[in-house]
Amino acid sequence: MTVRKSIFWLHLAAGLTAGLVVAVMAFTGTALAFEHEIIARAERDTLRVTPPPPNAPRLPVSDLIKHARLAEPATRPTAVTVSSDPTQVVQVAFGREATVYVDPYSGAIREPGAKKWRAFFRAMEGWHRFLGRSGDQRAWGKAVTGACNAACLFLVLSGLVLWWPRKWRTKGLKRSLWFLRDATGRARDWNWHNVIGFWSAPILIVLTATGVVMSYRWANDLVYRATGSPVPGQQAPALASAKVPATEGPLGPDALLAAATQFSPRAEVITLLLSGPRGQGGDSRPAGETRPAAGPTGEKHPVTPPAVMMVMESGSWPLFARTTLTLDPFSAELLKRDGYADGSLGRRVRTWIRFLHTGEALGPVGKLLAALASFGACFLVYTGFALSWRRFFLKKEEKSAPAPAA
Repeated sequence: MTVRKSIFWLHLAAGLTAGLVVAVMAFTGTALAFEHEIIARAERDTLRVTPPPPNAPRLPVSDLIKHARLAEPATRPTAVTVSSDPTQVVQVAFGREATVYVDPYSGAIREPGAKKWRAFFRAMEGWHRFLGRSGDQRAWGKAVTGACNAACLFLVLSGLVLWWPRKWRTKGLKRSLWFLRDATGRARDWNWHNVIGFWSAPILIVLTATGVVMSYRWANDLVYRATGSPVPGQQAPALASAKVPATEGPLGPDALLAAATQFSPRAEVITLLLSGPRGQGGDSRPAGETRPAAGPTGEKHPVTPPAVMMVMESGSWPLFARTTLTLDPFSAELLKRDGYADGSLGRRVRTWIRFLHTGEALGPVGKLLAALASFGACFLVYTGFALSWRRFFLKKEEKSAPAPAA
């Protein structure tokens, strides 16, 4: 058996084994490409407010958080997002389950206008990442999607080898590079499989290769080792919590947000975490609340985690660049500034990988290319199964059919 035939049979086996899961991931990936734009469009009226006359005061952010908690009394707020645009609402997040929009001038709660869209995209993300599994089965679903994503990468690479013409002829290239109008049956399936596979291959290689890095720890660590950067641990190092003075408490969210604008004058959107970040010594208490900690002799001392803010600045590059500010919760002193340029080469490459996978790294054009390639992958699965059916079943039927009478 030649090398080309061996690659063909491996390509066929991988496609038949992982094809259905690849189709699910491709379809959901297409649906998720413009999630943010669709939700923003559906909620364009909800997200904007009519500001009162000039110089009208805004309500304190702490009061807006209290208004939001009345709308979601069963859970604690985890983050508050404030925009420099005076016509934008203040968003108070309650984990991944809910986000409450509050009018910054009146404190009125704005009803979300895209509940069905949000539920749809949550379902699409669940199928894309975990194959629709929940609870303890999420790990099983993630393992399946990770393996099938790696199989898809092999399918694309081996497909390019099989596509490569043995003899470069104009007629043969035309059949492999563009759609034939009059083709039917097996010829049509073959033509579609080759044409869609060729034009979508570069983007699919990026999408699947970045998916491998995001699915497997060894691939993630390989990115850091290849760039000569230290491999991060399973969890980020904990930031030391500050002791609460005897007579003073931590600053409120208004003072912390005001300090953030001083450290980032070009800030457009600031998100203040109201709970300590996971893996960094935080807990589930909102900013401004202390938590007890045992002293060296076992006594309890009130401590509070540092204030952490995510800042999106105008004119930042790359488009996905964000800056993390860590402030002392009592003095608003800047403890750490962590931006895109501050990270190691491995971390910057890893950040690019994350946003190349969704197309966000290249803005709307990147998202469109990712969506088209993902949609094309659905047709690759369909035509691949159709060609396999004709190979294994229709030929047998043709051989077993009685010969026509003379």
